[in-house]
Amino acid sequence: MIRLLDITSAILSYHPKANVSLVEKAYVYSAKVHQGQIRLSGEPYLSHPLEVAHILTRMKMDVVCVVAGLLHDTIEDTTATLDEIRDLFGEETANIVDGVTKIGKMHFASSKHRQAENIRKMILAMSTDLRVILVKLADRLHNMRTLGFHPTHKQHTIARETLDIYAPLAGRMGIYWMKSSLEDLCLYYLEPRIYEKIKTEIAHRKGEREKLIEEAKQRIAQKLEDVGIRPTIKGRHKHFFSIYKKMLDQNLSPNQVYDILALRIIVHSIKECYEVLGHIHSMWKPIPGRFKDYISMPKENMYQSLHTTVIGPTGERMEVQIRTWDMDRIAEEGIAAHWKYKEGGGTDQTDERQFKWLRQLLEWQQNLKDPVEFLESVRMDLFPNEVYVFTPQGDVKRLPRGATPVDFAYSIHSEVGEKCMGAKVNGKMVPLRYELKNGDIVEIVTSAKQQPNKNWLEFVKTSRAKTKIRHWIKGQERAESVNLGRSILEKTLVQDHVTLPNIMKSDQLETIAKELSFQSIPDLLAQIGFGKVSAKQVVGRLKPRLGMDRETPPGIVGKVVSRIKRRKPDTGIRVKGVSDMLIRFADCCHPLPGERVVGYITRGRGITIHNKNCRHVRKVDQDRLVEVNWDVSEKDVYQARLRVTSVDKKGILADISAILTRKDANIVHAEINTTADRKGISLFTIEVADFNQLREIMRAIRKLKDVLTVERC
Repeated sequence: MIRLLDITSAILSYHPKANVSLVEKAYVYSAKVHQGQIRLSGEPYLSHPLEVAHILTRMKMDVVCVVAGLLHDTIEDTTATLDEIRDLFGEETANIVDGVTKIGKMHFASSKHRQAENIRKMILAMSTDLRVILVKLADRLHNMRTLGFHPTHKQHTIARETLDIYAPLAGRMGIYWMKSSLEDLCLYYLEPRIYEKIKTEIAHRKGEREKLIEEAKQRIAQKLEDVGIRPTIKGRHKHFFSIYKKMLDQNLSPNQVYDILALRIIVHSIKECYEVLGHIHSMWKPIPGRFKDYISMPKENMYQSLHTTVIGPTGERMEVQIRTWDMDRIAEEGIAAHWKYKEGGGTDQTDERQFKWLRQLLEWQQNLKDPVEFLESVRMDLFPNEVYVFTPQGDVKRLPRGATPVDFAYSIHSEVGEKCMGAKVNGKMVPLRYELKNGDIVEIVTSAKQQPNKNWLEFVKTSRAKTKIRHWIKGQERAESVNLGRSILEKTLVQDHVTLPNIMKSDQLETIAKELSFQSIPDLLAQIGFGKVSAKQVVGRLKPRLGMDRETPPGIVGKVVSRIKRRKPDTGIRVKGVSDMLIRFADCCHPLPGERVVGYITRGRGITIHNKNCRHVRKVDQDRLVEVNWDVSEKDVYQARLRVTSVDKKGILADISAILTRKDANIVHAEINTTADRKGISLFTIEVADFNQLREIMRAIRKLKDVLTVERC
């Protein structure tokens, strides 16, 4: 078992001034809270956090990260609390432990390729500190090394999850030794027979391979020393999983995979890399299409190297990698290679070049001063325009940043979106305007009576949701227009003393619809409802077909007025010179009795009442404005909206509510938000009798001590 001394010695080897006393303190704490716990292997549970911490030292991580490795299971598996971790070991350590715990609690329902990629992205996006991922990878590596103590079905589940999610994460972080280790362990549990075949074949040819490697190394070293280059040459076999992938891709057996041999040549400069490449190609024939220049075009995760495959000394394929020492360090350690232990030190030009990929991927800040700023710079979001959320079944949905539960509902199915009446996020009810965050578990509450709301278009983000909502509204507007058009036509028929037993089945009306270039009677009625066709015009065409004389059509105002139906018998508004009108109040200004108002004739929707000072009125066609007056009764109430800005203080809402109650105003809707600077923004929709009552309410609210502003909206 790894000992504490192994960990502290490893840290001091790469960071001589490290505060290892914090590591010792974490060891004592972890031993205390894990006391009595045993792993399936029979070892004390403490062996696991020790192994994880030791893996992190191999990655040359800082003291905080190693401490988090020692404590990573304490919150989930012991009586320890996050506050206790924070008090004893600091905010950074607590945040890393909390992040690792959250990832550990995720349960993934699918391992399909696209789904796995979404999960990987979600884990990256959730990790506000890169060290969360590094601790989780170290944790998964040791768990894979001890997976044999689990039952077979669990071995398969964990290995599949590791192969789909965590091994690619290690690759994305550039930690290739870990990626290869995880993949080989996964192959051992998922395809044990193939693993043994590859192992047997490599063992069978081991002596021959080692001889070939040694011969190639000597020839290369001699050739390069002759031209003044002193390289370090390493020979290795390919990883089992790499061989397995080649077997699958090319339908080969293990003994048919020839380029199992690989050489790595490490030199001191980029210039020498390209010189070595030229000498290798002069010694052995390169295979076309197998040359990759990752020095001039590095991978996104910082990896740089020259790759080529040649026909080796005895006719077998041999892969050769050529890189500098810095490139080799980055290839081995990945992002961990950039963890700096400079006290107040800056980065040099080499660092700036190496960090280029991070600036592109993570929206890097320009200047890096120390390890803390390094972390701040790589605080995710790796994917700034996306969020990844769970369904209750564990599937991951990818949505644009700012997406809401309504977007989520439509991403599942249009019917779920249309019937969405509420949402639970992480088990708690939230408004439909709530912006989803990475890792949220979203459950949609539906109702058969619920219908899409036009206001949803103000906050949904996905094109699918917007399109579906618009389509539904358009369908509803058409249905309403057909009904309104039918009502208008029936009324016009009565006024002109025309009898038509069944409008929807009238042959004469069908013919008129065709004459006006409409497909059907409902299409004609919809256009009458929209105000694009005059009911008088239709009746004028209908009369001759019924043996009646055509009358002189009325003027334009008569046409508009004739197709508007009154909504209810008492709206509190009288339109000058006209009766029986469909009246509605504008949502933009919510006019109240006591204010000067004007009416605007809206096609198919009657007359909309606006405040005379409303900014929208100044922009409309002035010919469509009509004079209106208030004609209210004592029972009439009208809606008004107030925006109250206050200090975010306990009891302020109760004070405002008390005023509204005292002033006899009914609250229809309230929406409360708190800003980052601790101000409360309260939006109230209330019912009042007139403008004077509203003015009194606003005056009373302004007198409250903690209220900053009160305004109408």
